[in-house]
Amino acid sequence: MNFFAIFWRGLLMGLAEVVPGVSGGTIALLTGIYRQLVAALASFGTQSFALLTKPKAFSEHHHLPFLISLACGMGIGVMIFARVMRYLLIHYPPLVWSFFFGVILVSALMLGAKRPVRYLITWGSLGLLLGLGVLSAPGLGQTDSLLALFVGGAIAVCAWILPAVSGSYMLLILGLYEQVITALSEFDVRVLAALGAGCILGLMSFVRVLRLVLEHFYQQTMSLLCGFMLISTLNLWPWRIETGAKTDWLLPGAYAQAGEPAFVMASLCACIVGGTGLWLLARRSEF
Repeated sequence: MNFFAIFWRGLLMGLAEVVPGVSGGTIALLTGIYRQLVAALASFGTQSFALLTKPKAFSEHHHLPFLISLACGMGIGVMIFARVMRYLLIHYPPLVWSFFFGVILVSALMLGAKRPVRYLITWGSLGLLLGLGVLSAPGLGQTDSLLALFVGGAIAVCAWILPAVSGSYMLLILGLYEQVITALSEFDVRVLAALGAGCILGLMSFVRVLRLVLEHFYQQTMSLLCGFMLISTLNLWPWRIETGAKTDWLLPGAYAQAGEPAFVMASLCACIVGGTGLWLLARRSEF
């Protein structure tokens, strides 16, 4: 792929990671770059130091053109869409959640359609149970601790690299999401540095394990993630009211009676656009 093909995938991954419940890893998987991404990240290690004096060999060994193109897209996507998403989630939340509900639902169906039935029954069911466990996990509350941000970054980046597990949702569970979105929109270096350091450590520690799992248990892993993705659509239900750690899932009529605009037709259109767009993007990908 050329720079722009990878860049656009990175842009979409950055957009996905801004929204709790949507995974950049899902976008990577469904756009055909997931295995390449895992392999490129796992290539970093102690042998990297020996290649520092050989720029060309270092670049080829670590797939640097690919990683740089993807990182550029993701960085721009996160920085641009953090402000946009913050505004939309305040003023038009049903439209945002509807769009990504369509994206994740179609993602789960496309992923499941390519898996053996026996794995969907066993590993897919396990994914459903794990997803329910994550959805029911209580929030830990917001904190200003740099150590908490460091640990949160390490946990969130492990979720980011996994399809169906949202890094931003993990930040939400840890009580750090609003703080991180504010830091991104205002470019708070102190918060971003602590978060970034945790992301680097977590990614380098986790990605090698993930590569081994995908090499030896690919169909089982994808089936498990399919179940996880399917149950995660509950967390993207457009008409819900959050009060502290409690979330009430409502029908559009009840949502409107609670004093919130439901945007029913617009939300339905957003769901169709999200699902159709994902299908068009991923229909020729191998996953």
